[in-house]
Amino acid sequence: YEAIKQQYRPEVPEYFNFARDVLDRWTEVEKEGKKSKNPALWWVDGAGEEVRWSFEELGVLSRKVANVLSDACGLQRGDRVILILPRIPEWWLMNVACMRTGTVLIPGTQQLTAKDILHRLQKSKAKCIITDDSVAPAVDLVGAECQSLKFKLLVSEGHREGWLNFKDLLKNAPSDHHCVTTKCQDPMAIYFTSGTTGSPKMTEHSHSSYGIGLTVSGRYWLDLTSSDIFWNTSDTGWAKSAWSSIFSPWIQGACVFVHKMPHFDPSIVFESLSRFPITVFCSPPTAYRMFVQHKLSCYTFKSLRHCVSAGEPINPDVMEEWKAQTGLDIHEGYGQTETVLICGNFKGMKIKPGSMGKPSPGYDVKIIDEHSNILPPGKEGDIAIRVKPTGSLFLFTCYADDPEKTEATIRGDFYVTGDRGIMDEDGYFWFVGRADDVINSAGYRIGPFEVESALVEHPAVVESAVVSSPDPIRGEVVKAFVVLTPDYASHDPEKMMKELQDHVKKVTAPYKYPRKMEFVQQLPKTISGKIRRNELRQKEWRK
Repeated sequence: YEAIKQQYRPEVPEYFNFARDVLDRWTEVEKEGKKSKNPALWWVDGAGEEVRWSFEELGVLSRKVANVLSDACGLQRGDRVILILPRIPEWWLMNVACMRTGTVLIPGTQQLTAKDILHRLQKSKAKCIITDDSVAPAVDLVGAECQSLKFKLLVSEGHREGWLNFKDLLKNAPSDHHCVTTKCQDPMAIYFTSGTTGSPKMTEHSHSSYGIGLTVSGRYWLDLTSSDIFWNTSDTGWAKSAWSSIFSPWIQGACVFVHKMPHFDPSIVFESLSRFPITVFCSPPTAYRMFVQHKLSCYTFKSLRHCVSAGEPINPDVMEEWKAQTGLDIHEGYGQTETVLICGNFKGMKIKPGSMGKPSPGYDVKIIDEHSNILPPGKEGDIAIRVKPTGSLFLFTCYADDPEKTEATIRGDFYVTGDRGIMDEDGYFWFVGRADDVINSAGYRIGPFEVESALVEHPAVVESAVVSSPDPIRGEVVKAFVVLTPDYASHDPEKMMKELQDHVKKVTAPYKYPRKMEFVQQLPKTISGKIRRNELRQKEWRK
């Protein structure tokens, strides 16, 4: 770890574009025969179909896609583009093409409802949306309400009225494209956070924040080289896919392995790790909790040498069971949409089960109090990153179009993560909890405000409070405390709960629905009338 800290001296030039300066460089290395024969992208659908692209092929195809965006869609540098696709090769092409054209990518999960899509389109003022047959109908429901939306691009074999067909346009697009010149701090992508006290925020990242900042992740936490084949199971809608399915592996010239896997299935994971020469694997703690409930000794992961986990704390007993069955440690890491890797269990470090490791060499991480004083080991406080006087290029640029919320993240000389933690005597950091009530269920971050807003739309609900509740598989799940109107108070509780769950699934993304529900007469509140979610949450976790 000390050697890594000494070695890591990132250079940040004035101009940087990941497609030109990293991907195209790997193409040259490939042509010179100085790289392993591994592809840049290896995609399988589980039914026998495979796609393998070298860096050169990725370059040719992404230039064609860049021409589709620039010519057919008329997009210009700085225009915002919403991308909602499953794990299909076109998702990777779109990411690279947006970098080449200087358009600002906004990814989203396929679980978004029409209401979620409307919010994102209106708030982002996106000029173009790219999706497939499963999401297009939801876009058509709300598209007329989005004045900025000019182009709808459909990734499909079929055609749809009002949509451009991507596959038709790709066939005829030229393969020569001149990559735009982008400065390091020019906007590259926007990721929507999970809303807590309001709607989701738009986290803007520059070309260098992820494109250079995630070097530390690829090289030292994931321990990747150009000979590795790396599989990250994240949903394409989250920033973790940018971290670990694009930037971290491709910075190192590693192969990105993708399984289409429409629904998460442990048996598919085990079969793939056995069948394909995957060397490094990343999945959230929820997945590992599922994995260790199976008899892993039935499988042989002959190429697997390194495992990592992120997204929420991983239970020490899960780490022990995984190691007992596979012989491999799980290297936990900690970061946010707004950052790159903040803390990690890096190569060669002693792992303390339950700890998120030591600070990333790219950051000066401290535990601070409410007055920005640095706290000593053993004292709980806010996890923070020093940003003054030198600043940090590997943080988000801002919450787009919201200077007040951006400013609120700074306290004294520090960017405050909103998470609570403790540093021990050895410099290891331990996660205590989130200061902002975000629920982290099965790798999905869920803001209580969105679920509460959905519940209140039902005529039976006066008000509600949503908190996390412990769950042996998902780590935590959404629980709603609901106050019913007098007209509904005498209804059968089981039927009422089912009706409200179905209602939430309809009005917001299905993964946000409350799996647990309790009907109460009133909610605990502060003197000023604010709901005391922390009181309800503590009650849940004390059970």
